[in-house]
Amino acid sequence: MTENVILVDTQDKEIGTMPKLEAHLEGLLHRAFSIFIFNSQGELLLQQRALDKYHSGGKWTNTCCSHPRPGEDTLTAANRRLREEMGMNAELSHAFSFTYQADLLDGLTENEFDHVYFGISDDAPVMNPEEVADYKYLDMSALSNDIENCPDDYTAWLKICFNRVMDKYPQLF
Repeated sequence: MTENVILVDTQDKEIGTMPKLEAHLEGLLHRAFSIFIFNSQGELLLQQRALDKYHSGGKWTNTCCSHPRPGEDTLTAANRRLREEMGMNAELSHAFSFTYQADLLDGLTENEFDHVYFGISDDAPVMNPEEVADYKYLDMSALSNDIENCPDDYTAWLKICFNRVMDKYPQLF
């Protein structure tokens, strides 16, 4: 089954759909979401993307990220993917949105209107091995230092939005 993404304009208004791989090959702006789950100690749950993902395999990133399906509300999609990738449920709240474009390997381009959600949970994740190779919790200061010292270990979108996450996450605690 071909997975389609929702193409959007710079105001996040839907303008069509397209197969996900084709959208990444053509670099067209599409809707996405990123989820950041913190535990009660304020540590962020990171996932290491499965090694065989078609892009950014093996890189560390936020708890979960994906694309809503055509006709699917973004928050509904975020909750669905959090269960599918990490085997978790959490009350998610919209933190901010941003657009970014990043060239990846093999001629792929991420060009996303990304909706960022925060949640708090102390539940242990149950990883889907098709999506996730590993997970770990890091406090934000340690993560900031690691991104600075080992930037190639992390996904483009995490590095691009990280300062905004740092500004917003203290409001959760």
